[in-house]
Amino acid sequence: MAKRLPAFLAVCLLAALSAHATTFYVTISGLGGEPDYDQRFKMWAEDIDASLKKAGGDSNIVTMEAPTRDQIRAKLGDLAKLTKPTDSVVLMLIGHGSYDGTDYKFNIPGPDITGAELATLLDHLPATRQLVVNMTSSSGGSIESLRKPTRIVISATKTGTEKNATVFARYWAEALRDPAADADKNEAISALEAFHYAQRKTTEFFDTQKRLATEHSVLEDTGKGEGEKSPSAENGEGKLAGAFSLVRLGANAAAARDPAKRAMLDRKEELEQAIDKLKYEKAAMPTDAYKKQLTQLLLELAKIQEELDK
Repeated sequence: MAKRLPAFLAVCLLAALSAHATTFYVTISGLGGEPDYDQRFKMWAEDIDASLKKAGGDSNIVTMEAPTRDQIRAKLGDLAKLTKPTDSVVLMLIGHGSYDGTDYKFNIPGPDITGAELATLLDHLPATRQLVVNMTSSSGGSIESLRKPTRIVISATKTGTEKNATVFARYWAEALRDPAADADKNEAISALEAFHYAQRKTTEFFDTQKRLATEHSVLEDTGKGEGEKSPSAENGEGKLAGAFSLVRLGANAAAARDPAKRAMLDRKEELEQAIDKLKYEKAAMPTDAYKKQLTQLLLELAKIQEELDK
């Protein structure tokens, strides 16, 4: 044990240096147009808000109900002053959207806000890790404006022409609180896992209702594409999303609230993200080099987990 202690303390020190990174969550529900949709959008936004607050850790959570364009601009303007390059920002849009063949617009009271304007506001944020989850109708029309090499963009529809009201937001909210969404059972739900869960549940909804699917969710995190329905190492999509932790569950959530374990948890998540990224790089690496790096990461992860379990 004495021989392991210095190395372990070094690991904790490295983690502590990055422990001050904060994730800023902004969830916005737009205009419903009628009471039923107003209620649904508000309920899904509140569901997400509750899951985020339950997850623990260093986070800043804001939920806005039917804000105006100026209020959205002001909130993202505040983040431009608050965030650091090491921070993460998550913007989630719930409601109706429109697309005229050129511009995507998010429906809110007063003048709507465009995808291009949202992209400009996000571009001004120092935080380099960004996730936009656009769950509105016609949300696929916003991908071209929002995509960026360091930004993950998830949309409920594959194009701007899928104009029917969407149900993706319902299942995205569910993903953030359902342990079943944690596919790799590491007690954390990544953006990629939440995407797969919500996508699967949306498909099941239309199948159960015996209705033709009017929405097809996609993910874009390379800054080059128009959205991929099945992100994988083969098509290059999902690398950033797989390494972006959205919420913690169980013991991880408890550790995030424990100052004595927080540094170890940060390092554990860094190692898990490194393993996910390595899997995407496997095809371009010599087999021996891949196995060596993977083994080193797994051994360190096992040691960290052992300490967290004490």
